[in-house]
Amino acid sequence: MEVKLRALGRTGLTIAPMVLGGNVFGWTADENTSFDILDAFVAAGLNAVDTADGYSHWVPGHKGGESETVIGKWFKRSPANRAKVVLVTKVGVIPGSTRRDLSARWIAQAVEASLKRLQTDYIDLYLSHWPDANTPYEETLRAFEDALQAGKIRAMGTSNLDAAQLGDSLAVAKAAGLHRYDVLQPEYNLYARHQFEGELRDLVTREEIGVIAYYALAAGFLTGKYRSVADFGKSPRGGGMKKYLGERGLRILAALDRVAAELSATPAEVALAWVIAAKGVTAPIASATSLSQLNSLVRATRLQLSDAQLGVLDAASR
Repeated sequence: MEVKLRALGRTGLTIAPMVLGGNVFGWTADENTSFDILDAFVAAGLNAVDTADGYSHWVPGHKGGESETVIGKWFKRSPANRAKVVLVTKVGVIPGSTRRDLSARWIAQAVEASLKRLQTDYIDLYLSHWPDANTPYEETLRAFEDALQAGKIRAMGTSNLDAAQLGDSLAVAKAAGLHRYDVLQPEYNLYARHQFEGELRDLVTREEIGVIAYYALAAGFLTGKYRSVADFGKSPRGGGMKKYLGERGLRILAALDRVAAELSATPAEVALAWVIAAKGVTAPIASATSLSQLNSLVRATRLQLSDAQLGVLDAASR
């Protein structure tokens, strides 16, 4: 089955309705496993890979840049893959710190460091990772504009802005005659809906801004792997499941189980298909640490949810 690509806002880029999350590369997926996953992802006709310069600085002994380094080695091993991939990376996290930096000075050095680790001379889509209250939007946008004009990036976007912040950034870009953010990366899944639905979704739809949703599986909760406190030890992310494991979370899992049984699919595949079908979303991001997980992501792109099944999921997650 051929994958139908979607326009990513006004960037001119087209992507498959599933973006491969690179946060696990060099962390819970070692280098060889990461290469196998990337190979299989491209072979399946999918084309967008998301990473960030800070991945995976939260791991003891890591300093950030590990994920980009693995992807860069993959490009070097098989240079033809670079042209097949829409490469997304992000800037603004200071490894080992809670500080955010979107200053022109930091962006100028960070983009060069990312290009070096990625072993490429351009980034398809460059995103500001988190809001930086200490740097005016105009300074950040000008730094991105400089990278665009130099050919170091091909499109620009942002992550984790709310409707007011994104609206302000668009107004600044217009007033200053600068390129705007053409892509937004928000958290969005069956459990976490309120941040995107409503004012923010209305804004991106009206402005034709592409949307790549992260945490599409709620850090793994929507796979159905974590159904009790006893399940938290199943992965390094298990400790973060407590916030999901209440009455509403269990109701969502029950709805996923029901729809998955009807479609001979897994709960994770159904949860991803729900995001793929959501209004305003170009594609979700999901990561894989094995080929079986990667194959599941591919199956999710081929899953068609009926109106009745969408209704079951919507009702459970309200």
